[in-house]
Amino acid sequence: MRTACFVDGYNLFYGLLAGTPYKWLDLPSLLTHILHVEDIDSTLERVSFFTSGVKPSLASRGRASKEAQDTYIRALLARNVDVFYGRHQLEPGKAPRFVDKKTPASRTDKVEIWKLEEKETDVHIAISMYRLAARDTALPPEERIQQIVMVSADTDMTPALIALREDFPGLRLGVILPHREGIQRAIPGSLKREAHWLRHVVTNDELAAHQFPDRVATRKKPADKPDYW
Repeated sequence: MRTACFVDGYNLFYGLLAGTPYKWLDLPSLLTHILHVEDIDSTLERVSFFTSGVKPSLASRGRASKEAQDTYIRALLARNVDVFYGRHQLEPGKAPRFVDKKTPASRTDKVEIWKLEEKETDVHIAISMYRLAARDTALPPEERIQQIVMVSADTDMTPALIALREDFPGLRLGVILPHREGIQRAIPGSLKREAHWLRHVVTNDELAAHQFPDRVATRKKPADKPDYW
């Protein structure tokens, strides 16, 4: 089954990799493994990775965080992953003051905050999945993508899955939640309902087994695993 995977990089990092020693993830290798677990006849034909550039001024390690992200993306590109960028938007705003967990939020007690949002990624993923399905209808059946797999836990993607199911009934849809074991998270019901299959969790053993080598050859300078990763 010819498969294309669409990965929300922000969801992947903060849902699965942040705070772990597994950030140097060989994404195509992990996805191939999971696809084979779900259906041994699945073949990974393409991976599309959607992200936004790190803002050094807001990152925990400043410039080093930006350099680590850039290095990882070079490693992904060397493995034929298509990378697409959105952007971050930082603007002032207001939010209810946090007092304690027993005190409800109040619209009359707000504080000034900086609001950081990732922009364009969700829409880009949704449009890219739909355009692929639409374009493939012009291809011979043996050349078409037969399965689209989304790596995200974002329920904003539900309308895209609904549209794909309605307009392309022969297309199989999968969802991999970027949830690692040991952390209890709710399973998004709308994603589970619209997908033909859903992977709830990625284990630590799977993450450990699918890491890049410390040095990844590229067309130019090798991509070396960041020291603090």
